[in-house]
Amino acid sequence: MRIGVVTFPGSLDDRDAQRAIRIAGAEPVALWHGDHDLHGVDALVLPGGFSYGDYLRCGAIASLSPIMTEVIDAANKGMPVLGICNGFQMLAEAHLVDGGLIRNDSGTFICRDQRLRVESTSTAWTGGFSTGQEITIPLKNGEGGFIASAETLARLEGEGQVVFRYLDVNPNGSLNDIAGVSNARGNVVGLMPHPEHAVEPGFGPDTPAAMRSGIDGLTFFASVIERSLVGA
Repeated sequence: MRIGVVTFPGSLDDRDAQRAIRIAGAEPVALWHGDHDLHGVDALVLPGGFSYGDYLRCGAIASLSPIMTEVIDAANKGMPVLGICNGFQMLAEAHLVDGGLIRNDSGTFICRDQRLRVESTSTAWTGGFSTGQEITIPLKNGEGGFIASAETLARLEGEGQVVFRYLDVNPNGSLNDIAGVSNARGNVVGLMPHPEHAVEPGFGPDTPAAMRSGIDGLTFFASVIERSLVGA
């Protein structure tokens, strides 16, 4: 399986995403935001970072990059797309997922290992989890507060499009403790925490077993690979 990772000016976790894909057993393909070519990839990752134009509104300018025309078209045809942090903001700005992201209610940048509950396993990126499973994924953002209208929020909750929810503490003031959502089809997922930073022992979050041993993020990438193998 070939999974494309789009680099935007200001992306800083694109190499981490590529490494996570490689560790999971797929081939990472580097893509550039200014191109109109997805190079025949089977899935896409929009990585975290601080893309150009974020000072206007996070992800707003990046969502208009040339390659996003191809990303939107591919997503609408069913290609799996994962937006991480800044990538989540781009998905929201491109209307590939509902809702939006605003500045953390604390007014400060947050960096922590964050516990999450898996609310949906029916997406392309979460099939390897169990519903209700509790995982720990690193979080780092300044504009991670998820917002939506009351009507949209009720629909997301009612139709099972809330994919992850914060546990223990809501780090950014997200409505309903929402950490990640999907589109109705389940092929597009956006979340604020960074699964690519929890894929390799020695570099992930602490666990009761050992320091830096958490690899819960690996399941994101393994899930989409498994889905492609079974032809879902």
